[in-house]
Amino acid sequence: MLLLLPPSEGKTPPASGRPVDLSTLTAPELSGMRGRVLDALTAVSGQPDGPSVLGVGPGAARDVERNVHLRDVAAGRAAAVYSGVLYGAAGLADLPGAARARAARHVRIVSALWGIVGPEDAIPAYRLSMGVDLPGLGPLARAWRAPLTPVLEAAADGGVVVDCRSAGYVAAWRPSRGADWVAVRVLRELDGARTVVSHHAKHARGVLTRHLLTRDAPVPTDADELLVASQELTGGPLLGVELGPVAARGGPRTLTLVVRG
Repeated sequence: MLLLLPPSEGKTPPASGRPVDLSTLTAPELSGMRGRVLDALTAVSGQPDGPSVLGVGPGAARDVERNVHLRDVAAGRAAAVYSGVLYGAAGLADLPGAARARAARHVRIVSALWGIVGPEDAIPAYRLSMGVDLPGLGPLARAWRAPLTPVLEAAADGGVVVDCRSAGYVAAWRPSRGADWVAVRVLRELDGARTVVSHHAKHARGVLTRHLLTRDAPVPTDADELLVASQELTGGPLLGVELGPVAARGGPRTLTLVVRG
């Protein structure tokens, strides 16, 4: 199982710790590209038009300022740096021992700055989204595609890819045709009608993530086993779970989690 998570927009800066060491991050073969993105980000963040280039408003001024010093500020476990609704529900920062080891093996967080990181990787808090067109590198989803493809294909290794990413991050890597790729969709049901609601979607994906990491059973190896594992949440956080058919033209199957309105 390869469990792909998006980064959170909100991040918690570590209070202490050594600065990031690119060579120690998951998939060190990405260090060269990480260094180029990091240099481009620090440069643009120090420019007057930095916030505009990064697509953020005045409320993110401190985040953009921190970007300038990313090689020098404290780094901490990615599991604790990423915050927000999904990460709050997943609780990656406080997993018990066996589940923490399972997360380190199976979870990869797709990042506009680092490409991918594992939960145990030490990173600083930063501000950068995959939709940014970064001067010198261009659109980041396109820039990351070639470096990420061999790394994530190897990580998938023929198992099920459980994809909780948003569309912007999917653009950076799509599993090869024929892969057991399952995209997790969340719908809220109220009075018989189903709608998409962002907050509920993030929370439900976080709940599923924690369940897959902490359940007393092996991780799923294919879409059918993923469906069985997800159905264990029905009657509690979920009203129901549905697995769609195999998609045409190499697209993902859809695992739909239905939550209460």
